[in-house]
Amino acid sequence: MRIVSVSQAVFAVTLIGLGIIGLRSGGFAPIWHSAPKSLPGRADLAPLGTLLLLGCGTGLLWRAAATAAARVLCLSLLLWLLLIKLPYVLHAPAAAVSYESCAETAVLLAAAWILYAGGSGERERRWLGLLSGERGIRLARVLYALAMIAFGTAHFAYAGYTATLVPAWLPRHTTWVYLTGGAYLAAGVGLLSGLAPRLAAVLSTLQMGLFTLLVWVPAVTHSDPTAAALSECALSWALTAGGWVVADSCSTLPWVSLATARRAGLSPPSR
Repeated sequence: MRIVSVSQAVFAVTLIGLGIIGLRSGGFAPIWHSAPKSLPGRADLAPLGTLLLLGCGTGLLWRAAATAAARVLCLSLLLWLLLIKLPYVLHAPAAAVSYESCAETAVLLAAAWILYAGGSGERERRWLGLLSGERGIRLARVLYALAMIAFGTAHFAYAGYTATLVPAWLPRHTTWVYLTGGAYLAAGVGLLSGLAPRLAAVLSTLQMGLFTLLVWVPAVTHSDPTAAALSECALSWALTAGGWVVADSCSTLPWVSLATARRAGLSPPSR
């Protein structure tokens, strides 16, 4: 896998854009908004998070610094997932939104992990084992697949609210919620099972991109968009860019694995 690719460049520019949003707002960039108000040193974390996004995004565009930037970003997102997002799950384990919130960070973490694992050297692969190299990329795809399942579950759990986000010109809003929720679940299963790894990664990324285009772009093109709409639009695009990195890592995998399907009894045996 190349250190620098189109998907990596888009992901890097997206991180820089998120950092610029943080600078302009003077607060947390969109992907860090879930920081609880009771968090110690919260005021100092906002500019730190902004600088992190600007630095890592710039580093990912520079071939010599790309792996180091991906490593820093990966570690930062992992800490955010474990220390900030996971407590929401522990506090409300039956609430789908808790897992959806974790999944947003997980998508970005999976992308950063893939970029780090794909560029790690032999020394790092020897010391870190499963976390680097091809095995690290496979584990990152598993993390991404679990995030897709969380997104799909949230669609079904909050079908009423999600239906209000469907563009008014589309008929049967609730039907679209169930279709897109089912698509997320299918993408997660397709990646985890190996039945359709590349197809699952590409279509889930496309779906996140369409959400950005059809739901959030219109919301921010009004004469006076709300700060929440701007944040959601930026986050939605960041997830799309992260999904693109994951999909790019699947470019050598089959669209549909007939061998896996036969083992699962989903297709007739070859003659």
